[in-house]
Amino acid sequence: MNTLIAKNLNILIDFLAKRDLTALSPDELQAKYKINQADLLILFGGSIPEGTDVFAKAHQQNIAKNYLLVGGAGHTTEALRQKMQSSLADIDISTKSEAEIFALYLKNKYNITDCLLETKSTNCGNNITNALELLKNLDLKPKSIIFMQDATMQNRMDAGFRKYCPCDTTLINYATYKVHFTVQNDKLCLEQNNIWQMWNIDKYIELLMGEIPRLTDNINGYGPQGKDFIAHVDIPQEVHSAYQYLYQHLNIKTRQANSLYATK
Repeated sequence: MNTLIAKNLNILIDFLAKRDLTALSPDELQAKYKINQADLLILFGGSIPEGTDVFAKAHQQNIAKNYLLVGGAGHTTEALRQKMQSSLADIDISTKSEAEIFALYLKNKYNITDCLLETKSTNCGNNITNALELLKNLDLKPKSIIFMQDATMQNRMDAGFRKYCPCDTTLINYATYKVHFTVQNDKLCLEQNNIWQMWNIDKYIELLMGEIPRLTDNINGYGPQGKDFIAHVDIPQEVHSAYQYLYQHLNIKTRQANSLYATK
């Protein structure tokens, strides 16, 4: 059974962890979009700390003309503070926003100091609207935006951008990591990885499962037919089937239930 669970979890991962580039590099930008540099690279709060290193490596390659860190305080902030504190041992970050924590880390480790900060947003929705408002106030009108979020939330971030961003903007997804499940000795586990502060298995599964009800465009979801927080998302039948299988076989309590899948 664990083999089927792993297979279906990996279907969710491939759907949610959107990456429009095989690598975050000028060569890949040129190959796919015919540009060597994007106008803007954004790292959103909600990502595990690994995202800051991925962001820094892209910055070192001059992947964008401008850089933005987005995140105030939300349900992931305290976990981020705990995970990042050891890397910022001489700095009290107990009251810092996610964007400020990212900025401190990037300065301390990489001497990156040129990032714009948005520190008031509290969720994926106003992550985007606040970021766009900041760009408007600074008279920045990027025609190409690379945006990075936790793998579990990247698809939802894409749907938010599609709702609020000007239609002539090239939107480029790059989830900060992509880790699949495997089975070893008949035990479900994550494939070998060096991801810094990767979610534990139970939390990772909870986050993956919680996204499908949000993205489903019905009265309970976040799409136009529901809360209207995001643009419509086409969810392949394969993904719906994977979710239904996992819902029936795993005892996972997600942050939002959806009666569409209630079978008990």
